[in-house]
Amino acid sequence: MRKALSIITVLASLCAAHAFAAEGVTTGPNGEKPVPAASLTLTAAQEQQIKDGKFTAALVWHEMSEYTNAVNAGARDEFKRLGIEVVAQTDAGFDAARQKADVETVMAKKPSIILSLPVDPATAASVYDPARQAGVKLGFVDNCPAGYKQGTDYVAIVSDDLFQMGNKAGIAMAEALGKKGKVGYIFHDADFYVTNQRDGAFKKTIEQDYPDMKIAAEAGMADPARSEDIAQAMITQHPDLDGIYVTWAEPALSVLSTLRAAGNTHTKIVTLDLNEPAALDMVKGGNIAALVADEAYSIGVTLARASAGSLVGLKAEPFYAVDSIAVTKDTVKDGWKKSLNKDVPATIADAMK
Repeated sequence: MRKALSIITVLASLCAAHAFAAEGVTTGPNGEKPVPAASLTLTAAQEQQIKDGKFTAALVWHEMSEYTNAVNAGARDEFKRLGIEVVAQTDAGFDAARQKADVETVMAKKPSIILSLPVDPATAASVYDPARQAGVKLGFVDNCPAGYKQGTDYVAIVSDDLFQMGNKAGIAMAEALGKKGKVGYIFHDADFYVTNQRDGAFKKTIEQDYPDMKIAAEAGMADPARSEDIAQAMITQHPDLDGIYVTWAEPALSVLSTLRAAGNTHTKIVTLDLNEPAALDMVKGGNIAALVADEAYSIGVTLARASAGSLVGLKAEPFYAVDSIAVTKDTVKDGWKKSLNKDVPATIADAMK
């Protein structure tokens, strides 16, 4: 997923109660109002102060994936621009105990900053407390440890504009279907504010903005491992669906596989987050109609900038959100670059020729 499959699996039952965005507005894990990431800037004087400070940073990631690689690259590039040396990078393999050990290990290098995505927000305070107590500036992607206060215990959270992502997925579905038809809706049936807001925005967009489109089938997915069973049941019961929305890209591949097995070339899929197999199907004119992605590279840049600025007195906003991109067959090359700051994989480039 925009965050890999395992992120959703583990975090689903652990996140805060603010599951759904307010009227068309993204909110953070604790109800924070979003501030555009692009609004965060440093003055020339602040940048020089940072460079003169000879600061260091450590990147303590939950796991490495296409998404995390892009966030990581953005953070590294911004730190390099500001003269901050990255002294450590770790991959916890989505294991909370390992992430705790990673923090303890990197603390030996005495970093000025640690950027991270907590594996388990409910218990993460114990993971980051050694760094917090030592005065390390902490910056988080998506979530923060339960009980931590912004501005005191950590600098900021950076994520994406969740409502915008779901809204763009709804628009992409409407465009793929000519603004009419029956739609299946596979949502994440767990309390995780990221997916809840994105899913809700898709449904709201279809119901409010497209009177000739109807959500004819709904299915909640609590366990991503069951996505194939869910897809099979929906397609068997509703073989005439014109489109299916899937909460993120990995389970969307199960829907794609089920459609292919049924010989169904009619039903279009719209999902969230970039994924090479899904994008390959899309550029080949398959069932995948669009992939909506966030600007993952910009998440890393923004978090690095906010954390670096905090070392020289910058007061960061609690929750920054980056924009999203609707990637289609015609825009996949530019979309991949904008989201991940890298070229499309060779398989996709070859398929586009």
